[in-house]
Amino acid sequence: MDVTTTTPARPPRTPYDGSSAPFTIGLRPLELRRWLEPDEELAGELAEKRRLFGLYGDDIFMEAPDSRPGQQECLDLLSDYLQREQAHLYRRSGNVMHMAGHSTDLSDAAMPPLLRAGFMVQDDLVLMRRRENGWQIAAAHLSFPSSWSLKEKFARPMEEVHAAVPGFQAGTRNATLVNRIFDSLHPDQPAERFNWSINWRHALFHPQTAKLPVEPSSASVAADRAIVRVERQTLRKLPVSGDIVFTIRIYLDPIHAFAVHPAGAELAAKLAGQLEALTEAQVNYKGLAEKRNELVSCLRSGLFAGNPGDEGAA
Repeated sequence: MDVTTTTPARPPRTPYDGSSAPFTIGLRPLELRRWLEPDEELAGELAEKRRLFGLYGDDIFMEAPDSRPGQQECLDLLSDYLQREQAHLYRRSGNVMHMAGHSTDLSDAAMPPLLRAGFMVQDDLVLMRRRENGWQIAAAHLSFPSSWSLKEKFARPMEEVHAAVPGFQAGTRNATLVNRIFDSLHPDQPAERFNWSINWRHALFHPQTAKLPVEPSSASVAADRAIVRVERQTLRKLPVSGDIVFTIRIYLDPIHAFAVHPAGAELAAKLAGQLEALTEAQVNYKGLAEKRNELVSCLRSGLFAGNPGDEGAA
């Protein structure tokens, strides 16, 4: 639902339109050239990352002692990719990468490699490593969490990371598949998936230490002011270390933008349908126990007929 962009090359990111099903793995092959997709928000989001790190550094970056080789491999791979595939936004001069009014010293040994890497891109970066008890978060630069806490998930196996996610708990088919997918991922074939949730304030930084059936910030917000939080996630295995780089890019789309989107009525109906189809456990996980019915009514109210002449408005 990219109603504020005039760049037609940007693909639509509306996983609630029927192209993806909630609470499924939904991984798809991804062309290497599309690994990351920086856009016109690059300067502002990089500035926000720097600001947040100054306030919450210990919550935003964590690393295991043995993760540095994988971190460096990620930084090297990322810097090569950005200057090759995103040269319209990134320029390297010696050991310094320049982008959208910001710069990062790639050789700054005082800063962990993954921290440097995260300051170059809009995506959050999570480094996964295979250990005896499965895949774990070995390092992460997480500026824009979607209702989770890095400190609570760090160095835990995937079954524990996903313990609160309906259908992904230990012993489920999905939990087994996640580990198999990570094991079999090939360095030359990254993968992509999308996810969505509902937010009640426009904030990229959305940490939460526990999943609550009722999102605390929702009580005083009308349904037509809700925000669809879309996550674009990618998985790419590093060829040397065998670690996996898990990237997370956040897009915040207010549902009132449906009113000026040419397909607004259809998108509103699709989102309403997905909300209606959620089980009680899934509703609670998304924090919608008290707001789902109100949100569905709003989406089906006819307010979002769409106006093709105003697709550039927000």
